[in-house]
This record gives sequence, C-alpha cells and structure tokens, in this order.
Amino acid sequence: MGNVWDAEVVVTPLLAKQLIEAQFPQLSPARVAELGKGFDNTVYAVNDQYVFRFPRRSIAVPLLKTENALLPLLAEVLPIPIATPCFFGCPEPGLFPWLYTGYHLLPGHPPGNLSYEQRVKSAAHLATFLGVLHSYPVEKALKTGVPFDELDRLDVHKRKPRLLEFLEKIRSLGLYSEVDELIRIALRTSTHDISGQTILVHGDLHIRNMIVNKEGVVAGIIDWGDVHVDHPAVDLSIVYSFLPPEGRDHFYQIYGEVTPDTKELARFKALYTTAVLLVYAHDMKDLYLQKAAAQSLDLLRS
Repeated sequence: MGNVWDAEVVVTPLLAKQLIEAQFPQLSPARVAELGKGFDNTVYAVNDQYVFRFPRRSIAVPLLKTENALLPLLAEVLPIPIATPCFFGCPEPGLFPWLYTGYHLLPGHPPGNLSYEQRVKSAAHLATFLGVLHSYPVEKALKTGVPFDELDRLDVHKRKPRLLEFLEKIRSLGLYSEVDELIRIALRTSTHDISGQTILVHGDLHIRNMIVNKEGVVAGIIDWGDVHVDHPAVDLSIVYSFLPPEGRDHFYQIYGEVTPDTKELARFKALYTTAVLLVYAHDMKDLYLQKAAAQSLDLLRS
C-alpha cells in the first residue's frame, strides 16, 4: 500500500522552466530552484522573486483553483502575509495535464529548531491572525468554492486507529523516544460533538506551512490547499504543535478563550498531523523537517 503523499506526476526543474518560459515569457530566462515537495505540490523558486506550485496529484487541482479565487481576498484583511497568486498557469498538452500557480515569494524560512522564547514571540501574531481569519464571512468564502470539511479531520473515533498506527511506525523506526506518552494522549482523547460551530479555517496549519523571519517570529502563512469551513480546533492545533505552555496562555488571552473540548480536539489534531509529518520526513529523507517535527512532539507533551 502506497503513502498518501506518493506523487502521480512530478514536475522536474527542467520541465518547470519549460512551462514557465512558454506561458510567462516575461520571466525568461527563468532561474528555477526547488524549494520542496509537499503531499500535493512540487514547489520551485523562480528568479528569486516568485514561487511556483505544480500539483503532484489530481486531488490537488481543485484545491489550487479554490486558492486562486480566495487568497487575493484574504490577503487584503489578514495581518500576517500570505502567498498571493499572481501567475495562473494552464495545462500544456503532452507536457503537464493540470493548472499551476505562481505567487510572490515571501521572505523568511520554515521554522526549525526554535527556542521557547522565540516561539512565545509568535503567540500574539498567531492569535491576531487566526482571530481575523476565523471571523471572515463564511458565505463570502463559500462563493469562491471553499468546501466544508470532507475529510472528517476532527473525527476522533475514525482517526484514532490510524494515529496509533503512525505512532507505532514512529516507534519501530526509532524516530522518537517518548511514543508511549503520545499514545496515552491519543487514547484519552474523547469524541466530541463539533456541530454548530463552522468558520473559515486554513485547514493545514503546521510547521511546514509557516514562514519565520530571522528572529524566528512567524512572518508568513503558506499552502492554503486545505482551506475549508469547519471547527476552529482544526487551526488551533498550531497552538499545541508550535507554542510552549506560556505562549498558549498569551495566545488565548488575545484570541479569546475556548472550551476544554476544543482544546482537547486541537491537541489531538496537532498530534495526528505531526505524527504524519514525522513519518513523511523520514520517508523523504528530510532531516530538517524530521528534527522540527520531533520538537513539535516535545511541545505537544508539555
């Protein structure tokens, strides 16, 4: 059985250059450098000014269409910069079957091994950002094609067995030493009724979809492919995978208090996402991400 991140189509640097120069001649000669591979897209920096994302799986194509419609609207109101689309690529017969998108490059880098003090400095920024995002009119978002949750992201009953499988895989691969404690967190998480609270969420807010500045403070939010309408716990997971306890207190002072059930679901979502990231990092031989994911698991236990 394959992994969820296995690609159907991979755009090489040479093909990316060919597609970009053919459809956007103003960028010629295009200097293309790979930034990374995600579950859904292969990502290239172009001319040190732009980022192009090419779908790796057909499931990513409608997600990219939604991003293209929604992100320019969100960029006008969000207090943290987001990757704003500015080039809209089309399928190229015989070369690439799907649309692709280019964005303005956000300065900074993914968070790695940050200190607690650096992380706490991001608490207010994240709280303000999520407060604005979670207040965005749902009806307006739906008109751009944003879906409701289709993956049961907070269905503990459904997700817990798969999470336990990932945790046992982490143990067998020797990727993290405190797996027993993570299993206890998973097992004691209860199923909660999340009906009646629907807001716009980023949907995949974790360490790989954030940009920090040279001081280690969050300076950009990227990869909006999972944006949808759901419960706030989906995004509040970042509170547990990125912030230490003192940062969480500061976050909720600004964002506003939430129920204990919401906090429990947010921690569970953070654990699920981070466990997947750790296995993915090992599979992709990405030691930088592997170390960052392990640090997120340390935070989750605190």
